[in-house]
Amino acid sequence: MLYPFIFHPIFKERVWGGRKLEQLYGKALPPGVLVGESWEISDRPGDASIIADGPLAGKDLRWVMENHREALMGQVPAQNGRFPWLVKLLDARERLSLQVHPPAAKAAELGGEPKTEMWYVAAADPSAEMYVGLKRGVTREAFERGIQAGTVADCFHRVPVNAEDAMFLPSGRVHAIGAGLVIFEIQQNSDTTYRVFDWNRLGLDGKPRSLHVPQSLASINFDDFEPSCLDRRYQSQNHLQFRPLVDDPIFRIRAIRSDAAEVLLLFAPGPKILGIVEGRVEVADGANSVVLDKGRFCLVPASANAPEARIEPGTTFLLVEAR
Repeated sequence: MLYPFIFHPIFKERVWGGRKLEQLYGKALPPGVLVGESWEISDRPGDASIIADGPLAGKDLRWVMENHREALMGQVPAQNGRFPWLVKLLDARERLSLQVHPPAAKAAELGGEPKTEMWYVAAADPSAEMYVGLKRGVTREAFERGIQAGTVADCFHRVPVNAEDAMFLPSGRVHAIGAGLVIFEIQQNSDTTYRVFDWNRLGLDGKPRSLHVPQSLASINFDDFEPSCLDRRYQSQNHLQFRPLVDDPIFRIRAIRSDAAEVLLLFAPGPKILGIVEGRVEVADGANSVVLDKGRFCLVPASANAPEARIEPGTTFLLVEAR
């Protein structure tokens, strides 16, 4: 029988990255490298997460999907044979490129994969912001003129953000993370990004980074104006507080917090992911348990035996489930 898994993170050097994942979460980053992404749960080609605990330690998520898919997924469908979600921590020391991910209706035609995602802000510098959606009234023609003039950033809606803010990013929504943000990113299993503009920045190889203007223009939803951050309100239920974030065919995501020691039964069918924002949670399924501190993630298989989250006081965590 499968059990709650924790994985070794996969660190990605990025020209816009930093070292905050080491400072905030004790991640063992490679020395002298600007790490922008820590892939915490991944079933991407060449980047399958390796199990760090229990009798299957050393096996990877690809192996689990190939050999124990039903036990892991239950009735939840895979995405082209792969685990359907990709979970990351992002450290944006500098702002990211202005970009878009292709919607499902366009992805295959463009040779990419659709990518819907959610950002949850774990830490934010003063005056931090996101670029999300278009300013009201911006047309495709105005957007194209902005690309030609190097002023396309003026077409983007800019949203000031603080810790605990969250943003939903369906495929087709233009966006960029601003500087000084640490983000929990829950996304569809995809690595297709089309850059519109990258601030005339050089890449890690010292050369200008590639742009994907035709693909971007084919992917952007030009009716998507000035989206807001997700509702910050929590709802109380049985001594726990629940904040609904996303309820989408791809995933359902909630933030859960408690000021006292509590136990949450993880009843939902299919796999579940817990990501700890603050505090500590023990995830147990009877015979097995793992303890998660902030910045750690756990994958609970569908076949886990009566799994539960034992929550310490002062804890906030994200719970990702199938809809």
